[in-house]
Amino acid sequence: MGPPYVLLMATLDAWPTPDAAVQYNWITSSFEPPLPEQLMLALEGDTEILLPDDGTVTLLATESGSQLFVSGFGLGIGKKSERIVIRRKGEVCAQLPLIKLQELVIGSRGVSLSSDLIEELCQRGIRIAFLSGGGRPFALLTSPLLNATVETRRAQFAAREGAIGAGISRWIVAGKLRNQERLLRYFARTREGPVAAALLETAATLRRLRRSAESVEGETPDAVRPSLLGFEGVGGRLYWEQLSSLVPDAGFEGRVHRGPGDAVNAALNYGYGIVMAHVWGAALNAGLEPFAGFIHVDRSGKPSLVLDLVEEFRQPVVDRAIFGWLAKGGRLTLRAGMLDGPSKEEVAARVLGRLNARERHRGKEHEVRSIVQMQARLLASAVRGMRDYRPFSFTW
Repeated sequence: MGPPYVLLMATLDAWPTPDAAVQYNWITSSFEPPLPEQLMLALEGDTEILLPDDGTVTLLATESGSQLFVSGFGLGIGKKSERIVIRRKGEVCAQLPLIKLQELVIGSRGVSLSSDLIEELCQRGIRIAFLSGGGRPFALLTSPLLNATVETRRAQFAAREGAIGAGISRWIVAGKLRNQERLLRYFARTREGPVAAALLETAATLRRLRRSAESVEGETPDAVRPSLLGFEGVGGRLYWEQLSSLVPDAGFEGRVHRGPGDAVNAALNYGYGIVMAHVWGAALNAGLEPFAGFIHVDRSGKPSLVLDLVEEFRQPVVDRAIFGWLAKGGRLTLRAGMLDGPSKEEVAARVLGRLNARERHRGKEHEVRSIVQMQARLLASAVRGMRDYRPFSFTW
């Protein structure tokens, strides 16, 4: 009987010490560097890529792999030989060689998966993310092939009570404010007159708020949180005012977190959900506890650490993709309070495209999805006191 294909955090005494940044491979029974690409199993048989033209299956290809986004009631996903196969009413409507797959995202209700496929994806280290109709991740299926030690979680809980956690809290808010500033400067480059002036003026204010956030005094996350949330709130109000001015005909009057009411907020929620699923997987792979955050407080069912890590990626991944597209004439449509199929496809494709875009980070070019993984590992090192945490800042 093979290993169970569920998330398994092992705590064997024989594992390496916390400062050994390795993870355990259940196939080779050895310790390896964390987060390699999927295992390169031999590809046999038909290598044809087949996709339908109705938007139910979207493929985002990169030089190192692909994300497959599936959204459509009644679709069934399975495997045949070395391929992932999608069927509608028993007929094949899409197929992709497994060797080309990096992540599978299920974006609607009514999609079924075979247990054979789940086992195969787990063996290859390919993650499966499930999103609600509004884009919120409600499940994440990962394999037990690679896992970090429990020491990271112990250090994470300890950091929440001391100066390390206070420092991480400052940088989470400072990173969000910095990327908000940079996105406004990015949009100002292609605008003139009063619009560009207003964008740059607000960007300068966000820079001052960010510097204030970096200097908040306090020795615990609880001590610094009230001031940091104050700076974050002021910055958010100014930031969204400027972004709304870029799309005056879109019916967007500001950020609404619950019950979006307009298509732009629905698109933002959907895009953030896609990024959140990616960050959640990165946190798990780094050995972090997703529900124990620093800025976001604990609440049952709230992945507060994931929400913390998402903050620095909202602007360069989702906000830039959606507002850039809308400003060029893009259109979104709501149906029963949610994005319709074509709108979901457009948002998903653009957000996944930004995750696959390359940005300069730590002196080198990386795909943003890889930077997400790097930041999760950096946070894991930070809570263990090995390195200082610094947020990702995109190039504008």
